Amino acid sequence: MNRIVEVLADKSALIERSQDIILSRLQTAIKSRDQFTIALSGGSTPKPLYEALSSQSLPWSKIHIFWGDERYVPATHQDSNQLMARQAWLDRIEIPAENIHPMNTTSADPVQDAQKHEAELQEFFSTKKGEIPVFDLILLGMGDDGHTASLFPHTEALTESNRLVTVGNKDGQPRITFTVPLINQARCVLFVVAGANKRPALKQVFAEQADAMNYPSRLIQPQGELLWLLDQAAAAEL
Repeated sequence: MNRIVEVLADKSALIERSQDIILSRLQTAIKSRDQFTIALSGGSTPKPLYEALSSQSLPWSKIHIFWGDERYVPATHQDSNQLMARQAWLDRIEIPAENIHPMNTTSADPVQDAQKHEAELQEFFSTKKGEIPVFDLILLGMGDDGHTASLFPHTEALTESNRLVTVGNKDGQPRITFTVPLINQARCVLFVVAGANKRPALKQVFAEQADAMNYPSRLIQPQGELLWLLDQAAAAEL
């Protein structure tokens, strides 16, 4: 496996290193392809990262923002991943509105909204049905149950292999999420994980043998780079 693991002293160092990696991959992508595509994660860990990125002077017109998953709530809801990223980052910068590509959650039909977002991805990346778009960077977190994006243990989304976007399930609540094949096509997948509560799941995710249906982050094995950034609290038992 092409996994690279870095352990940082604390949350502040974790965020600083995450930003360095994003800026490096951004620079490479724009130099090579004149644009940078990134899919964001939700949760509390990346918020200071987004705040840090908001102070950067970058070619925003060449940067396209997506999300790897979204809670099935309105974009104005306090639980919305989109809202968090907008407040921490996107509303603070001069990025064209058309460069922000959120997942729709307004039709009252999550399956329909997942299919709509898949069509939007195919149009943006100019891919045909059966082809998988290639993101420059997909940012992921990991829950203390080993889930990532909205790919939760023992849910149907884990085995979806024919779609780019599907419906995840968290305690009966629908989410919209990238599928494993879409994430694994990325040029770079960056996990950012903090906190002692992640130790048990991390041991299983990094174990030589374990059940990926129990610990879905094991399924993330991209064609490109796989970087895991951990703070010392999370990495203590590895």
